[in-house]
Amino acid sequence: MPSAPHQPKKSKSLFVCGACGAQFPKWSGQCSDCGAWNQIEERRVPVESGRRAALSGYAGAAAAPAATVHDLTELALEVETRFPCGISELDRVLGGGLVSGSVVLLGGDPGIGKSTLLLQACTALAARWTQEALRGYQHPVLYVTGEESPEQVSLRAARLALPRAAIRLLAETSVERILATVEQERPAMLVIDSIQTLFTEAISSAPGSVTQVRDSAALLVRFAKQSGTTVFLVGHVTKDGTLAGPRVLEHMVDTVLYFEGGPSGTHRLVRAVKNRFGAANELGVFAMTDRGLRQVKNPSAIFLARQAEPVPGSVVLITREGTRPLLVEVQALVDESPLANPRRVTLGLDQNRLAMLLAVLHRHGGVPLFNQDVFANVVGGVRVTETAADLALVLAVQSSYRDRALPLELAVFGEIGLAGEIRPVPNGLERLREAAKHGMRQVIIPKANAPKGGIEGLEIRAVTRLREALEAV
Repeated sequence: MPSAPHQPKKSKSLFVCGACGAQFPKWSGQCSDCGAWNQIEERRVPVESGRRAALSGYAGAAAAPAATVHDLTELALEVETRFPCGISELDRVLGGGLVSGSVVLLGGDPGIGKSTLLLQACTALAARWTQEALRGYQHPVLYVTGEESPEQVSLRAARLALPRAAIRLLAETSVERILATVEQERPAMLVIDSIQTLFTEAISSAPGSVTQVRDSAALLVRFAKQSGTTVFLVGHVTKDGTLAGPRVLEHMVDTVLYFEGGPSGTHRLVRAVKNRFGAANELGVFAMTDRGLRQVKNPSAIFLARQAEPVPGSVVLITREGTRPLLVEVQALVDESPLANPRRVTLGLDQNRLAMLLAVLHRHGGVPLFNQDVFANVVGGVRVTETAADLALVLAVQSSYRDRALPLELAVFGEIGLAGEIRPVPNGLERLREAAKHGMRQVIIPKANAPKGGIEGLEIRAVTRLREALEAV
């Protein structure tokens, strides 16, 4: 009896959002789940027959072997294995060092120094490898380059005066070949530069597409969890500063780091926006030199490079980035506006919060700014997101509007409520100690943050209302 001819599998169109992975029966310009525009693409998926689809329900699931369920009390509490990479600022952002089996995603603008930082981290870890052996690994690092040739990476290492003999280099973009090589090398740290250049042979789409980036990252994450190798993924960013590729990529990895700072500036900031093994919003500060990135151990001294004489519209803010208190300068410029709607421009601060604080300043401070342009800036390119910057921003605006300079040795912090009250902020004592260490003599803080014994050499003015803070200056 002749065999039946082979019937090709039927397929249907399915529209999937590349940002969040939501599925839709038809195409639309905006994803209704995440709000992203022009991210929905068409994909072909096989259609199961009626009998097979009916059997794939509960009955088919019950035929599969059951998984093992654990009780939390039965699991042994093991301390996570960490080892420093040799760059203390990078170790701080990572939460104390590299964690075995973790996956770190590093994003930033082109030319900001992502490859330079990872190349320096590779050499620092290789130098540590010569001093003490890392158990279970054959080599310290393996650098996989998909954008540059091996000669270009070698020239960069020579320009930075790095020991090139300690770095093992692989120029490859196929994930299957990379994983086959890594299984032979067994490195402690694997660097992929970059994830947008990789492709898996199981998918026919071009490298850099949403499907390729997601599936390639999934294979690397699975390998890291099984082998214990720490994987660094370099990612590109879009025009608005977010990581390119599917949004699910940030959910797959353990740590997400952003490289901040303009390419023309001298300082670079590495900020952790997600960290499963440490504090989020931790900050590492570097200075770009002709020998690569140099660590800045005391960033407050750099961000406080102020004028020799006090100027209106400038005040020192005691902020906190992760576990580190930081002193930065907040500047404001208030000028009469020729427009019907005055401008509210911020750099490093929340523009909506500035508009709210100006309304509070008018209602509870008696300062009308409805016909004034207000510009606010944080010196040094630092981005401050915490509400402790409210009091500093309001005092800087008041100083510029009245054209009266504040003392150079004055520092402030505090949150302002809509009723004009000054609310406390976390870790007030650490902020005061940081201010005293850098020569501040006066501080204006919320009353609830005032220490009982005081701080030696520091005059503390505790306030509860906005009018009290304005009268204090």
